Amino acid sequence: MAMLALAVWALAVCGAAGAGESGTDIDTSRYYNYEEMTELLRGLAEAHAAHARLFSIGRSVENRSLWVMEISAPSPASPPRPQLKLVGNMHGDETVSRQVLLYLAQYLVRGYGRDPRLGRLLNTTRIYLLPSLNPDGFERAVESDCSGSAAARRNARNKDLNRSFPDQYSALAVEEADVPEVVAMERWIKENKFLISANLHGGSVVASYPYDDSRNHESKGYYSKAPDDEVFKYLAKTYASKHPIMKMGKPGCADSPEETFPDGITNGAKWYDVPGGMQDYNYLYGQCFEITLELSCCKYPPASALNEEWKNNLESLLSFMEQVHIGVAGFVTDAVLGSGISDASIVVVGIDHNITTGSFGDFHRLLVPGIYNITTVAQGYMPSTVLNVEVLEGPATQLNVTLQSLDNHTNETVTPTMASSTEFKMHNVSEMEDVQQSNTIEPEDFRHHNYIDMEILLRKYAMEYPAITRSYSIGKSVEERNLYVMEISDNPGVHEMGEPEFKYIGNMHGNEVVGRELLLNLIEYLCSNYGTDPEVTSLVNNTRIHIMPSMNPDGYERSTEGDMDGVVGRNNSNNYDLNRNFPDQFFQIIDPRQPETLAMMDWLNRIPFVLSANLHGGSLVANYPYDDDPDGTGMYSRSPDDAVFYQLALSFAKENGPMFEGHPCKKIYPGEYFPQGITNGAKWYNVPGGMQDWNYLHTNCFEVTIELGCFKFPYASDLPKYWKQNKRSLLQFMKQVHRGVKGFIIDATNGKGIFNATITVAEVNHPVRSAKDGDYWRLLLPGVYKITTSARGYTPKTRSVMVVEEAVEVNFTLARVANNHDSGLDHASTESSADPSQEFEKLIKSLSSENGLQDLILSARVDLNLYRYHDYKDLSEALHGLHSNYPAITKLISLGQSVEVRHIWALEISDRPGIKEVAEPKIKFIAGVHGNAPVGTELLLAFAEFLCILFGKNQAVTKLIEETKIVIVPSVNPDGREIAQEGQCTSKVGQTNVHGKDLDTDFTGNSSEQLAEMQPETRDIVKNLILNQGFTLSVVLDGGSLLTTYPYDKPVQTVENEETLKYLANVYSNNHPKMHLGHPGCPNNTDESIPGGVVRGAQWHGHMHSMKDFSVAYGHCPEITVYTGCCKFPLAKELGTIWHDNQRSLLSMLVEVHKGLRGKVTDHDGKPIPRANIILNEGVRVPTSEAGYFHILLAPGPHDVDALAEGYQHQRKQVFVSPYEAATTLVMVVELDNKLFGLPRELVVTATGAALSAVIVTACIVWCVCSFKSSHQKDGFHRLRQHRDDYEDEIRMMSMGSKKSLLSNEFQDETESDEDTLHQ
Repeated sequence: MAMLALAVWALAVCGAAGAGESGTDIDTSRYYNYEEMTELLRGLAEAHAAHARLFSIGRSVENRSLWVMEISAPSPASPPRPQLKLVGNMHGDETVSRQVLLYLAQYLVRGYGRDPRLGRLLNTTRIYLLPSLNPDGFERAVESDCSGSAAARRNARNKDLNRSFPDQYSALAVEEADVPEVVAMERWIKENKFLISANLHGGSVVASYPYDDSRNHESKGYYSKAPDDEVFKYLAKTYASKHPIMKMGKPGCADSPEETFPDGITNGAKWYDVPGGMQDYNYLYGQCFEITLELSCCKYPPASALNEEWKNNLESLLSFMEQVHIGVAGFVTDAVLGSGISDASIVVVGIDHNITTGSFGDFHRLLVPGIYNITTVAQGYMPSTVLNVEVLEGPATQLNVTLQSLDNHTNETVTPTMASSTEFKMHNVSEMEDVQQSNTIEPEDFRHHNYIDMEILLRKYAMEYPAITRSYSIGKSVEERNLYVMEISDNPGVHEMGEPEFKYIGNMHGNEVVGRELLLNLIEYLCSNYGTDPEVTSLVNNTRIHIMPSMNPDGYERSTEGDMDGVVGRNNSNNYDLNRNFPDQFFQIIDPRQPETLAMMDWLNRIPFVLSANLHGGSLVANYPYDDDPDGTGMYSRSPDDAVFYQLALSFAKENGPMFEGHPCKKIYPGEYFPQGITNGAKWYNVPGGMQDWNYLHTNCFEVTIELGCFKFPYASDLPKYWKQNKRSLLQFMKQVHRGVKGFIIDATNGKGIFNATITVAEVNHPVRSAKDGDYWRLLLPGVYKITTSARGYTPKTRSVMVVEEAVEVNFTLARVANNHDSGLDHASTESSADPSQEFEKLIKSLSSENGLQDLILSARVDLNLYRYHDYKDLSEALHGLHSNYPAITKLISLGQSVEVRHIWALEISDRPGIKEVAEPKIKFIAGVHGNAPVGTELLLAFAEFLCILFGKNQAVTKLIEETKIVIVPSVNPDGREIAQEGQCTSKVGQTNVHGKDLDTDFTGNSSEQLAEMQPETRDIVKNLILNQGFTLSVVLDGGSLLTTYPYDKPVQTVENEETLKYLANVYSNNHPKMHLGHPGCPNNTDESIPGGVVRGAQWHGHMHSMKDFSVAYGHCPEITVYTGCCKFPLAKELGTIWHDNQRSLLSMLVEVHKGLRGKVTDHDGKPIPRANIILNEGVRVPTSEAGYFHILLAPGPHDVDALAEGYQHQRKQVFVSPYEAATTLVMVVELDNKLFGLPRELVVTATGAALSAVIVTACIVWCVCSFKSSHQKDGFHRLRQHRDDYEDEIRMMSMGSKKSLLSNEFQDETESDEDTLHQ
């Protein structure tokens, strides 16, 4: 059969010489419109019904059929033939492809039976030709238009079909109703197992292959490599090499005459970035290898050029279609039943792209010539690997695989296997860098991360990559800092049967920081490149990776950048060296076991780690066990697995050039030399109580210690160098976990795994034990070993096993000892189309429902782990950390400085931070006005991180951020906060600023004199926040009770708009689980009752000049003050509960700011009216913005709205505000006022002109009379109106045409007395 197949292939190649003979009757002189194309295809199908079939996969926007011609000789259903498809005219104005495929259809169906080459092709292949995917666009295209037009390129809904498919890197907002052609194509691809495909275009002459775009969407020049890059290049070259113009690589197109493509091919993204393209979709979602073919420089050439284009492409088309038969093909069957196994995965080692078998168990995997190891995996079956499968040029290598069912599997097996898709072999550094550097995403932000910054970064990656990450803590340090671990795996949180566990530990010595930063870089690298880089993807898919950046976070906080060889920060907070604190085999460790040590020991006993590295600093060498010897003399202390450890250390060192040289710190230790960059620990110097020896002696884990550099705490500018030196080492060392022997220890009776079975290698005195599922891993070098497994209650079994470079799977089935009923150790395991604004309105309505916010919180769980307070330094670092990690949605600014020159930070959170968006509501959250009540500061920090983490992850939070400007000011009084003490519930220490001023009594007014007299903190808040921002709502967090107050804090008889202010306070209180009950229960007033938990400020603790009153009066912004608890400075352990209680309330404010009334004031021509006054219910006055916008929060119900603008007529409307709906939108159109003093303007002007002479004469007479008198009286200030009657009189004057403006301030004093109220 193989010889026959080769003969067939040879004939196929030779048959190309007569390719044109069957096509002489094809009319290539003209284009076919839709009706003509339909008629042609129907005629072909009818005339050649035996091997041609016409059908439609769907319809276009304008209801034209998307015709497909299937061409294949009659055949039985089984075995299926490989299928290919050719698609043309995706862009309606690129027409050569349409005609070429119509010619090809005629050529194939008419040539079958006459041309041996076509006979072989149709007898072995199912060919599908879709000449026009965009028939609507074609009908709008114009012949001889070489540049094309957007109207014809796109479909009838103005959508580019080749930018409308689901994309791996971008979430494209394309509605299905707009692209029925794409929907039909997606369905067709998923329902059929196409093997290869070509998408035919125009505009150049080149063969383009995946990927078409990249993660960063660089416009051009970035090679975005698919796992099957070699196969794609092979297919593209096949086509290009047969095309007389394409193969030259110089299309010579008029718009880019200098453009060149080596061999006539290009990676799509390298040419230019195409998100949403069809060829990538085929590969990622359909197991189909598609390339894109640009056939001609002119998109719609004159018909006279069609014959030449057909000749240029015919041989390329035939050669390309014949490639559907290359690679490996065969069947996967059940070993007992012999039936085909469908949906089995065919895994090619080294290529991170699997295919699955068809309904008959059939598969066909495209591969270029070479030698491959191929694994077959199916649910319910034991995996099987076939090594050294040779793929040759020509027809596919036949490979049939039989799988053993797990239900029938009772005998032990020895199967060479790699249940992954990458070979874990040693590679030369330069080779790997050549392959990897061009297409991996490298870390960019090289800096030192303090504890808070590290904490934020870990949470960020855990939220950004939830499918492959899990951040957790194994315990706490002496100072209660978490010992964080980032798990990276394709199934985080789960020990997968058969998958090894690996760990990296950094920063065990607090002042040795390179390992800490490298591990943070590694986390970023693994996350960013998963799914795109085969090496990373395979590591993550086949390894459970645990990364602990800092084992000694306390020591790090005391360390100093620039410390080369010091000891400050080396030890933990109890001043113990953690790497001398583990139990030792030779010496008794008398130091008390530290919490960090105990946490590590507990962690290792819970997880069956196989391999580990402990990253240090101070030298440059890979150090392996043992770390000490019985005599403490500094001699080579050999472990039973010395040869394995030697190779493990070498695998790291040989990838790091400076380390491998062996002369690490020439200036510090000029005589020190480590051959090949490695050393036995004890030979270097004795380390009793070290962690690497404890790993090996007390667990299954093999650990080495890596010294990363002579400089313990290098400057941040040097960090990129360390990453470059160690990246390959870090990756290569992880791969070593896949060496040796692995498998399962199985109970012969029930087929389940045996826990805690012992695996012993002859002549190596170091047994390992099986994990809970019976799986085990034993690192070994290549060779032949005698391996014995035993378990209590079972008969031991021994086998000879040959270990090769890759992992060898050896499964042992143990029989129970007769009459042994002791199974105590047998712990076997048990088994949209709406408008965006409408969508947002729906979101607000949904979140306003009874359980809306609670459902949001449940769907967006974020473990922020509030366990301590942030002093000013920590607060600043946390805010900078948020901005550094979320720069796209945050902007950090300083509003000013306190008396003691501490910054008053403000963090803006928005999808466009720092950019003014006048139509968006703006909300500010403020805390720390009183330094002795810092709970609000912690809540706002948590709230900020909560929002940042969920942006882009949670749809509701993302939309809220996109539609809102959020400003968070966590500490107005940082000086007071520094002297306040935790646990002091009623102390006033820290309540005031350094000058002893309660800042909430310092907001005296907005005149320049008053601002000058304010405290620096108050003045900066007023000038740079309240008066300069245009906020819609303000929420202030304080402490000392459990309630919410609304304006005013000063005693006033009436409060304008009180209904709205009280309503806002009630919204916060009602979303709090305790506050709304109205019983704060504070120790100093246990009987206090506050109905609904809401009270006007003056009725509770009234005082003058509060920030709340100032915000309402001068900032035109309603403000509420929330008192978060009776204790002003509770213990840190209570913060988690307080955050939980307030989370829903804080979110409710983000929802509420989108309600009320919003709109615009314009003139008759639509021109916005800036600084117009919107007057609500004849009381509250709010000015419009410079663009005429306004947004006013209102209590639910009806409201009268007046618009007043100087020179325009007064307008009044009534609106109804819903408590559940987004803001009511209102456009107030004001007309020019054409009356002066209540009379027509023309009459007044005429009368004024006529009387002018008389006025002048009279004025002269009056001057003469008055010259004898002296009058020095001056008018006083115009009295501010105090009553609504005054206001109504002015409204009546305006309606009568009074020229005097209600908005004029020329007679008003800037200042406000305690008795007068400008805005109530």
